[in-house]
Amino acid sequence: MSGHGEAQPMKSRKSGPLKGVAAVPGDKSISHRSLIFGAMAVGETKITGLLEGQDVLDTAKAMRAFGATVTRHGEGSWTVNGVGVGGFQEPADVLDVGNSGTGARLIMGTMATTPITATFTGDASLRKRPMGRVTDPLSLFGARAYGRQGGRLPMTIVGAANPVPVRYALPVASAQVKSAVLLAGLNAPGETVVIEKEPTRDHSERMLVGFGAQLSVEKTGEGHVITLRGQPELRPQTVAVPRDPSSAAFPVCAALIVEGSDILVPGVSQNLTRNGLYLTLVEMGAEIEFQNPREEGGEPVADLRVRFSGNMKGIEVPPERAPSMIDEYPILSVVAAFSTGKTVMRGVKELRVKESDRIDAMARGLEACGVRVEEDADTLIVHGMGPGGVPGGATAKTHIDHRIAMSFLVCGLAAKAPVAVDDGSPIQTSFPIFEDLMRGLGAEVERG
Repeated sequence: MSGHGEAQPMKSRKSGPLKGVAAVPGDKSISHRSLIFGAMAVGETKITGLLEGQDVLDTAKAMRAFGATVTRHGEGSWTVNGVGVGGFQEPADVLDVGNSGTGARLIMGTMATTPITATFTGDASLRKRPMGRVTDPLSLFGARAYGRQGGRLPMTIVGAANPVPVRYALPVASAQVKSAVLLAGLNAPGETVVIEKEPTRDHSERMLVGFGAQLSVEKTGEGHVITLRGQPELRPQTVAVPRDPSSAAFPVCAALIVEGSDILVPGVSQNLTRNGLYLTLVEMGAEIEFQNPREEGGEPVADLRVRFSGNMKGIEVPPERAPSMIDEYPILSVVAAFSTGKTVMRGVKELRVKESDRIDAMARGLEACGVRVEEDADTLIVHGMGPGGVPGGATAKTHIDHRIAMSFLVCGLAAKAPVAVDDGSPIQTSFPIFEDLMRGLGAEVERG
């Protein structure tokens, strides 16, 4: 059963060569932030290329509840008339952010230093995820959080009436926590400082500067020290959302393992804090060309030419790379299964607390498909079976997780026997055109 309705079983089977252009949707991280920053600016922000998956639509709905005017004008084209930093009104009802941990945590940060109260809930998957990692630093500003046992949703946040700036060292690498603290710091006087030992995706920092905030990043012995001056007036912007590298990962990896494939994936973000998967694939021997590198909407992008790569070999993925590819380990583990030798993924304990326990979900699903897997709390090891070597023939449990569902549907395109997933409906949260896009390339994907 999906958190958004009835479960939708899906299945994929061995396909002929994938060919054509895979125009994946806009980046989910940037889409969330463009709506939130637009709501905190004074005036009209124009957005093109917005991802219209359910996660982002839930964030748009939440911004309306806080008083911003959010309008859709056509596919991917939106405007946000903001209320200014500290200008949020109190929502009249509970905010349902669906499946989105990003939406929940960033919005909590955004309202935590405004003297209003808001209650958050989400689907069954999100209600299992810990929020203490965000509410703990928000309490330093003066905000209070009241949730279920273990710091879980539903949760009520009471914003600080007299917020104070904070200096906070991230205990774990998390772009969501970093962004929540920076967003809270916008409405606190003085300077808020966030210190991260390992760099995580930096969309919030880039976009805050673009919207007119005073923000600096310095590399010191402590790590990356991000300093934000509070209470700016954010200026509305025109935001062109680049295509999502996490969504692009699925057609890219499908083309790498389906014999004879040759596809083009245009305009994919190449942000250095997001490109860990692509570095890893190239190290494994993947045939990926990065064509026409350029900048769009303040982000580096490139067109990816991807061909079937039958000579990929397993590698040991550097653990320090994890923050730049944390969402891509599920699909990497599928590619690893069709490579030669073993692929070792360490430093991935964060996967235990994503939409599902992704280490366990991928391990159990791959084992059911005939692949040997080892795991511990912080490690996933996949023993490759070579091109076309995965038996398949299993049904994988997705645990209401879009990336688990898409990963196993990609697996089935090159396995000997079809691979099914018990529920493909969560795919709508991040990649609503996945099914049509993959079929358009020649993938054998079906419902039921």
